[in-house]
Amino acid sequence: MKKYILKIDCDDSKGLIYRISDVIFKFDLNIATNHEFVDHGVGRFFYRAEIDANEKINETALKGTLSAMLGEKANINLKEQKKKKIVILATKETHCIGDLLIKNSSGELNAEILAVLANHNDLKSLVSKFDIPFFCISSDEITREKHEEMVIDALKKFDFDYMILAKYMRILSPAFVSNFKEKIINIHHSFLPAFIGANPYKQAYERGVKIVGATAHFVNDNLDEGPIITQDVIRVNHEMSWQEMRRAGRNVERNVLAAALDLVFDDRIFVYNNKTVVF
Repeated sequence: MKKYILKIDCDDSKGLIYRISDVIFKFDLNIATNHEFVDHGVGRFFYRAEIDANEKINETALKGTLSAMLGEKANINLKEQKKKKIVILATKETHCIGDLLIKNSSGELNAEILAVLANHNDLKSLVSKFDIPFFCISSDEITREKHEEMVIDALKKFDFDYMILAKYMRILSPAFVSNFKEKIINIHHSFLPAFIGANPYKQAYERGVKIVGATAHFVNDNLDEGPIITQDVIRVNHEMSWQEMRRAGRNVERNVLAAALDLVFDDRIFVYNNKTVVF
């Protein structure tokens, strides 16, 4: 039995669920689960189905039939369910990348980590314990353009589905991002843009904030303004030092990134108009 994920977004109209289901039935396929949503503000229909097939699906024929029915503005994506391939970019912090490495090692991560790239060597010993290739591409004394060129050259060695920024403390240029549209996923603290720069938790402590949190999002040309996948917060109080606040915040960052990646790796995300529909 082969399992597939079918994702469709198109202009909304009457009878779409029936018509899509009818096509799937005529191809002798079974819908295991399905979800749908209509954004009435823009008249857009979103549909995700998990499909069981006794043999390999003729993807060209199925997508062609659906496209002829739904129109040229329809986006139709059909993928066989399998582990995604990812590369991780990091700098020095261990909490997010450590969690991913452990889950990858235990088989809990629905992905295969192909490599870790960092702009410092601090994480090499940690990554090497998991037998995953580690590449240090230093950004010292070179321009951002030159450094990104070196990173892209290293990435060309790998055929990956997604690039995960696990606390990668570099600002990516629009030129870099344009090479990986909707493939880069970032995690950051929710203090942005209120607390920009070094030691955001210390800044938050000094302002007396009452919640800390994290946001996982796709990366686009606008710094930290890409489509949001998921977010979470926890409460803090005046009794906590900024170091305790940072520790609490890092726990949230780790959990939010893990939750976001589960959604992405299961093909549950639609991106449109700089936001997401999440099933």
